[in-house]
Amino acid sequence: MKPAGFEYHDPTTLSEATALLGRLGEDARVLAGGQSLVPLMNFRLARPAHLVDLNRVAELDFLSVEGGQLRIGAMIRQRTLERSEDAAAGWPLLREAAGFIGHVQIRNRGTVGGSLAHAFPSAELPVAMVTLEAALVLQGEGGERTVGAEDFFLGTMTTTLEPGELLREVRVPAPAARRGASFQEVSRRYGDFALAGAAALVTLDRDGTVAGARLTLTGSAPIRARDAETAVMGEKPSEALFREAARRAVAGIEQDSDMHASADYRRRACEALARRALAEAAQRAAAAMEDSP
Repeated sequence: MKPAGFEYHDPTTLSEATALLGRLGEDARVLAGGQSLVPLMNFRLARPAHLVDLNRVAELDFLSVEGGQLRIGAMIRQRTLERSEDAAAGWPLLREAAGFIGHVQIRNRGTVGGSLAHAFPSAELPVAMVTLEAALVLQGEGGERTVGAEDFFLGTMTTTLEPGELLREVRVPAPAARRGASFQEVSRRYGDFALAGAAALVTLDRDGTVAGARLTLTGSAPIRARDAETAVMGEKPSEALFREAARRAVAGIEQDSDMHASADYRRRACEALARRALAEAAQRAAAAMEDSP
């Protein structure tokens, strides 16, 4: 299949891009890495009348640490994030999650902003960003607004982005001390879409009890497992604790069925992955305590 006809736009500045999107409105789609949008267009599941290509907008291509925050421009390639020493040092969950995205060839072209804006249910970066309490900066012709990652994702391939807006950057808060992270995923084969996934952060107090926890699961949108987070607070890490927390994490959650897996399988897989993620995050937090002065 080939895409339906469309008009191509190639802005070189952010202001030019937002002006185009503001004028074209709902008839336009943004092209970032193209690893998700182009296949949809080839199968004619997406038929935008206008395509606004951001690949020459240099203002969106940056990754830096400022004021303790990790700032990620929307056009940063997933492979760049995966190989970033800054991300590895302070935000290893992002590096770990990025390594599960497709194959290296896909990560070489796919962008952080493109993955987040596409909001595919099995995507790794949305789950990681919700877990890390990231803030997403959205830019339109009339100005910018900031949305928390948890509020940005509404459902399958649905976000709070309005017509005329684009995702400009992601800001990830400074990491806490004595914290460990883990990303877990299961797929039919390496590089396939995830059937289920879980991301966890665990922070330990000086006495070894859990001082903070965040757990997010894959679903039609990233699912915060608040009951599980509450269950581990103030407790000593143990296999029994994390098993019970994982059971609470999937109690009553909705999952989709398709040709690859049933909703029941996905719930059971999320439960197992949640337990593993919490346990590994706690182990890493304990190791960080031992390494700290």
